[in-house]
Amino acid sequence: MNLIINAFNLILYQPLFNGLILLYLYLPGRDFGIAVIVLTLLIRLILYPSMAQSLRAQKILSELQPKIQELQKKHKNDLAKQSQAMLELYRKEKINPLSSIFPLLVQFPILIALYKLFWNGLGDKEMVYLYNFIPDPGQINPFFLNFLNLSQPSIVLAVLAGIFQFFQTKMVMPATRQKPAEEKKGVPNFSEMLQKQMLYFFPIFTVFILWKLPAVIGLYWLVTTVFSIFQQYLIFSRTNTIRNTN
Repeated sequence: MNLIINAFNLILYQPLFNGLILLYLYLPGRDFGIAVIVLTLLIRLILYPSMAQSLRAQKILSELQPKIQELQKKHKNDLAKQSQAMLELYRKEKINPLSSIFPLLVQFPILIALYKLFWNGLGDKEMVYLYNFIPDPGQINPFFLNFLNLSQPSIVLAVLAGIFQFFQTKMVMPATRQKPAEEKKGVPNFSEMLQKQMLYFFPIFTVFILWKLPAVIGLYWLVTTVFSIFQQYLIFSRTNTIRNTN
């Protein structure tokens, strides 16, 4: 276990820690919030290719849900034929369902390192992780734009993060489709009901998680969500254009 922890600190936590210190030291104004925003954007840019792949797959899979449900209903008594039909659909649409999951798994250790970085703070005990060529920043000012203390909780950042989380979640949901006859007769579509629940659950959960945590985590979450919305807009627009031309 110690070997895993040491490797995690060496490969992820220490580089992120030193990167944040460098940004704090050399960006104009020595604003901790600006340093967090720049670090977050740099990380998102580095992860852009893998996230783009994941978002394309997620968007296509979301649009294919009606066809997938039709195949499941058609072959509900024959799982072998159902699996074969699903694979044929994925092959026809040139999509690998696992491609929407793997990039997210790659990002998970980075998220853990960032949360550890922001949760532990930048006190004297953490300065042991500084590289030899990086100067000790001394006492770090935790204020963002000289008025928001990022070491204390901020309900404003928590609510903003929840609002933007709502829009991000809504973007990946399929467009409203015409209800089939059985739904009009009162038979519920559980997949659609679940999607609607997730649309509201994730934003509420985001606010619930962030409103008691240090505001620096809320700032990171907010910047990440806003960047993701912008990235999703670009990826989805291009994906729709490609699919329409084909």
